[in-house]
Amino acid sequence: MTAPVLWAPSEERRAASTMAAFERWLADHRGLRFDDYNAMWRWSVEDLEGFWTAIWDFFDVQASTRPEKLLVKRQMPGAEWGTGARLNYADQVMKHAEGREDLPALIVQSETFGRRELNWGDLRRQVASAAAGLRAMGVGPGDRVVAILPNTDTALIAFLASASIGAVWSLCAPDMGHVAILDRFRQIEPKVLIAQDGYVHAGKTIDRRAVLADIAAGLPSVAQCVTVPVVGDVPEGHVTWDSLTGDDVAYRAEQVGFEHPLWIVYSSGTTGNPKPIVHGHGGIILEAAKQSLHHDLTDRDRFCWLTSSGWIMWNAQWMALGQGATVALFDGAPNHPDMGVVWRFIADERLTYFGAGAAFYSGCMKAGVTPRAEVDLSALRSLGSTGSPLSSDAYDWIYRDVKADQWLAPISGGTDLAGAFVLGHPGMAVRAGEMQCRALGNAARAYDPQGNELVDEVGELVCTEPLPSMPIYFWGDDDGSRLFDSYFADYPGVWRHGDWISIDAEGHSVIWGRSDATINRKGLRLGSAEIYQAVEGLDSVLDSLVVDLEFLGRDSFMPLFVVPAPGVAFDDALKDQINAAIRSGVSARFIPNEIIEIQEVPRTLSGKKLEVPVKKLLLGCDAAKVVNRDSMANPDSFDFFIAYAAARAQT
Repeated sequence: MTAPVLWAPSEERRAASTMAAFERWLADHRGLRFDDYNAMWRWSVEDLEGFWTAIWDFFDVQASTRPEKLLVKRQMPGAEWGTGARLNYADQVMKHAEGREDLPALIVQSETFGRRELNWGDLRRQVASAAAGLRAMGVGPGDRVVAILPNTDTALIAFLASASIGAVWSLCAPDMGHVAILDRFRQIEPKVLIAQDGYVHAGKTIDRRAVLADIAAGLPSVAQCVTVPVVGDVPEGHVTWDSLTGDDVAYRAEQVGFEHPLWIVYSSGTTGNPKPIVHGHGGIILEAAKQSLHHDLTDRDRFCWLTSSGWIMWNAQWMALGQGATVALFDGAPNHPDMGVVWRFIADERLTYFGAGAAFYSGCMKAGVTPRAEVDLSALRSLGSTGSPLSSDAYDWIYRDVKADQWLAPISGGTDLAGAFVLGHPGMAVRAGEMQCRALGNAARAYDPQGNELVDEVGELVCTEPLPSMPIYFWGDDDGSRLFDSYFADYPGVWRHGDWISIDAEGHSVIWGRSDATINRKGLRLGSAEIYQAVEGLDSVLDSLVVDLEFLGRDSFMPLFVVPAPGVAFDDALKDQINAAIRSGVSARFIPNEIIEIQEVPRTLSGKKLEVPVKKLLLGCDAAKVVNRDSMANPDSFDFFIAYAAARAQT
């Protein structure tokens, strides 16, 4: 049954959208007219060269040399894009400073620093100065600049400065454990480390000096450390961030190839180190521009996405800056002093677009927050959501208790492609629990295990055509085997993303949760291997297994099953020790909901932990269908989980 319509755009709003402007441009400049959005989507995934060239031209991509052909090799893996192009991501942002120097580019509301605002002239000057400072340190094209910074202007300026040089950027959130950070940065051998020595969160000052010293000691490739001092003096040999941003130098950007590395982000599988995913300048420019159509963004918007600096949405928020919008950054606890603090920020800054993880909206709903009655949201036109499925109850709460006349557009994509598969359309109706459409240029489909397309049935989310923002490679994966195993091992020539999705005949979709064993806590994804490294590093724990039970309409629930070492009591002291290890080595975000004692971890004959079968069992699947006991090394170990699943089903 089709879900009820919660909102529909007026004809005036539809016609004024960037999507409608793009449709008119296609008619005027390409002679292309479509009967409906599905026809337009089909063209975009069939004529990839025509579509992405249209995006390039409509958004006036800055390039010193335009490629003769955008899609050089149409295959997966191994697609090649933009051979011969010379450009720079930073130029796509900085072009908006021309003639707009006094207009606001950034607004930052930080628990640590208070409120500050940068206009476009300030942003360009500080980026140019920081780039000159990095060049003086010997940073050049291809060198890695890494940072441990919160979601403030410092991180953006450092990123744009690095990009303008052609250096490769990588960022971790300051609340991540030192082991998790080192597992990421060691792989890419950075030349410069930029870090903030502390921060304020939920009213408490967090001192990170000792942790940062351990991290710097664990990165022998680092030639220079840059410190943002908050809680103490700058260590000997470090330079201060402020010393890099005060010079008055001309902005200039190195022109690099279309697939020159822009940044490295991390997405974890269930085994091994986090995957260091490399995205290229050109692909991110095109994907961000295309995304702005689906988000309906222009230079008149005031945009905010509530994000940690460790989430891909930190990177994605700059799509708004790339359209000349003012981007507002919120750096602090979203529940301090209460769950209304972010809504007051939205009202005070007159934001037109606000996005957050689904868990934020769910938390506000459960806390009984009623923003429409508490603050002035008259400027707010659009809401976004991602990170995990947004329940129908949350849709209803938003239209009842936030604002009735606004466009709600949940999206779903991922770190791996720095974009979205399914998302919003400003000219379509909003229905509870659904995402409005598949992204232009993105051949997203649902597959059964045999590779047959499913319509209106739950299947694996796949992408059957290459995207320019797909990883150009994993850092250090010289033969491409790790990238192949991550996305292409299940369906030849087709990207498998690891989500369950249903797509109806009209292209409306529902994401049903992860189809693999990756942990997804409020939108932040982590491999189970990182949990195991922290937990099993304790002498008191012999073995462990963790699953994340994320499914539409239910609260996320992450149980951790542990086998205590011989002679160790399973008590609150052990649980506290385990939680402390996760908090220190990984992040407090990944503290389990429950810790349960087991006698042994179920394993395959080859010794692999049966994470996916346990997850499917706990989500309600038939025990006889989720695992073949003949393939298990210890089949009796599964009996505990059958009993545990039955007990949970009764609660």
